Amino acid sequence: MSLIAYPLSGRTPRIRPARTTRDWIDGLPDQFAYRCLPLHIANQFGWEVLSPCRVRARWDGGPDLGAIAVEAEGADTHLAPASHFGHGIMTFHVGALFRTDPGINLFVTGPLNDPKDGVAPLSGIVETDWSPYPFTMNWKFTTAGMDVTWEENEPIALLFPVQRGQMEAMEPEFRDIDSDPDLAARYRSWASSRGQFNKDLADPASTAARERWQKGYFRGVNPDGTPGCPGHQTKLRPKPFVDGGE
Repeated sequence: MSLIAYPLSGRTPRIRPARTTRDWIDGLPDQFAYRCLPLHIANQFGWEVLSPCRVRARWDGGPDLGAIAVEAEGADTHLAPASHFGHGIMTFHVGALFRTDPGINLFVTGPLNDPKDGVAPLSGIVETDWSPYPFTMNWKFTTAGMDVTWEENEPIALLFPVQRGQMEAMEPEFRDIDSDPDLAARYRSWASSRGQFNKDLADPASTAARERWQKGYFRGVNPDGTPGCPGHQTKLRPKPFVDGGE
């Protein structure tokens, strides 16, 4: 499958595969949040668009365009974000027109699992398989009178593909777990072992205290140790953008 970015500003946008790490997780005791495989996989999901310069912005709480003051530093300050919509919304130009394969959209949002004080990313889904219209990345200020800074090369957007029509094709329903006896048995086996594991953590001499956390999902195995899924992933490797010529 292809993902093509056509630069629009005369400069190639700064885009890279999403990072594996997060500064706030690095600061936790034993960096324990990396043990959460769903979170860890989400960290690596997609491609990050990076800020072309250092940006410091402040919203005074008003609805007009001038309510956001932006200061930019660096060589590419002409690509700095601006207030286009008012109401505390600041806009970054991504700097490229994207093209995906037929039926594939791009989900555009802020960096995942990477909260930023004073602002929240606004998300969009774009039909990049046909659209000749570029999109922007927008952030909504949540706190007035607070300086918010994006360093140069700090991620300001995240892109990842989604299949158009997949949501509507889903047939959601509730079922009693005992309608799937195998799943019910495996779940109850895990629930029982989880309860015992948590009790054993209080005993420094226990296996649970030595292991510190249960690793079944991380390893992709069932509670009895049998393989859970042949396609289990513990790491993603999105490819970097390369120069594909004309």
